[in-house]
Amino acid sequence: MTAGRIYVGVGGWSFAPWRGVFYPKDLRRAQELAYASRHLTSIEINATFYRTQTRETFLKWRDETPEDFVFSIKAPRYAMTRRSAHEARDSIARFFDSGVAALGRKLGPILWQFPPTRDFDAAFFDAFLSALPKESEGVALRHAIEVRDETFLTTAFVALARAHHVAIVVAGDSDFPLIADLTAPFVYVRVMGSRAALQQGYGKAQLDQWAARAKQWAEGDSPPDLPRLSANTPKRAARDVYLYVVRGAKVRNPAAAMALIERVNESR
Repeated sequence: MTAGRIYVGVGGWSFAPWRGVFYPKDLRRAQELAYASRHLTSIEINATFYRTQTRETFLKWRDETPEDFVFSIKAPRYAMTRRSAHEARDSIARFFDSGVAALGRKLGPILWQFPPTRDFDAAFFDAFLSALPKESEGVALRHAIEVRDETFLTTAFVALARAHHVAIVVAGDSDFPLIADLTAPFVYVRVMGSRAALQQGYGKAQLDQWAARAKQWAEGDSPPDLPRLSANTPKRAARDVYLYVVRGAKVRNPAAAMALIERVNESR
């Protein structure tokens, strides 16, 4: 059976408490990305959320990582805090003009993370999603949207995301709205419930469960135990899955991601 690829990682790679836990104590900071990218299969870049990066930086990140490694990128927060979608267009354009496409085939989805203060407004989000480009410098783009207000728990939002082929982030193990409807040719998952008391952040049963869900998504199915607001699109032959362990007990997140990678590889 044909299945999509499953990428698993964490948010960012610079976190001081990881030294001696994930990173060797004597590892130079400049070597952290190279090390992390050889133990994980993807990383969600956080730095782009806070400030504009340069083309040279994207090229550097590309060249420091293995050929089969993939980055997802958090879009700049300014784009999600504009009063209107028209105002957001300039921020969106500047973001892609910074050289994001220099990552080439290592460019995974772009994550558009909205603050909890943004509630659902169909007209705004239709215009915003319409402003997201389908390609940049000849590189095809995929977009995922994360929302954090209960007003998004509506079929109207799901229909809008589906019409624009944008993935709704599956916010696992969190207090944020959990929407598992499939709206794009790929799945974007952020699990946020790791615990410091557990060596791998999660217990065995939870790790097994998330690995099994990832496999179901990759095979075109949908985990029956996750809530949906609408009927899913017809089963696909395959879907790529991007699964990130973020927030929670951040010091444990690399261990959780590596445990998930091990399970995904065993199950396949």
